[in-house]
Amino acid sequence: MDTTTGPSGPAVSVRGLVKRYGSGEKQVEAVRGIDLEVARGETFGFLGPNGAGKSTTINILCTLVEPTAGDAEVVGLDVVRDRAAVRRRIGLVFQDPTLDGPMSGEQNLRFHQELYGVDRRRAPGRREEVLRMVGLWERRADEVRTYSGGMRRRLEIARGLLHSPQVLFLDEPTIGLDPQTRGSIWDYVAELHHTEEITVFVTTHYMDEAEHCDRIAIMNEGRIVALDTPDALKAQVGADRVTITTDDDEAALRALRTEFGLEGAVREGVVSIAVPDGAGFVPRLFDRLGVGIRSVTVTRPSLDDVFLAHTGTTIRDAETGPSMHPMAMRMRGR
Repeated sequence: MDTTTGPSGPAVSVRGLVKRYGSGEKQVEAVRGIDLEVARGETFGFLGPNGAGKSTTINILCTLVEPTAGDAEVVGLDVVRDRAAVRRRIGLVFQDPTLDGPMSGEQNLRFHQELYGVDRRRAPGRREEVLRMVGLWERRADEVRTYSGGMRRRLEIARGLLHSPQVLFLDEPTIGLDPQTRGSIWDYVAELHHTEEITVFVTTHYMDEAEHCDRIAIMNEGRIVALDTPDALKAQVGADRVTITTDDDEAALRALRTEFGLEGAVREGVVSIAVPDGAGFVPRLFDRLGVGIRSVTVTRPSLDDVFLAHTGTTIRDAETGPSMHPMAMRMRGR
């Protein structure tokens, strides 16, 4: 079977992947027939709101959950038939913390090496290598419970690299961290991607993080709704976004329809309009809207605009929508 895991072929291949939970009226379809290929050496991102099915897909690829239908391979190995072989070739950083707080950083790594059967002669050297890579070598003897949130995340990434995986899965690796720490985590991910020469598969609902990926798949309600490079996806949207705060949002929406033939929307407390030339549109807006404008902002297309174009909502709005079935909350990608 190992003959299928050479340098040729995709790192990840998915065809018609489906995952359902429950039965009858209580059945939840978390993943609804997705197709996907990730090239070796690529940094690939799943972008979408909590509940989109991202983590469920990751769990299938990491052999933690079996699919209901479809096929999935990692480095040429079937995730159902070849579970043990797949696990030896992947690293995984879970969304929820899984470190042992009373143990030191190095003890956590040593325990992981023993679980994976890493050669004991090279184990100490590999621990030092990955700890230095994530900037924790000087803190290796300290208990993990004394680490900051960012340090713990870096240690989990180091742990995922210990056995030299071919694919590293990062499930929401920066959730709950402040923006500065999130940025530093991505700096480490970029460096390890270069030094380790591995495929990185990451899930996130942060737009700025998706920009770090070579390609991204936008996922919503269990389906992939768009897949390309970040720049290509934004180019497909084309329009600029003009956002305004007004004295009367409803009157502004009516005026946009009657005066300009445009459909605006109130999102996150501001009126949003998509137009081809934002800078050229603003003077006409002030002249003809007939509603007091308190502020105006013009932005080029973003990944949030891409998500909006494909789903009719923003990621933040999608995350604050109707609550899901309890089984879906437990088992769907977050």
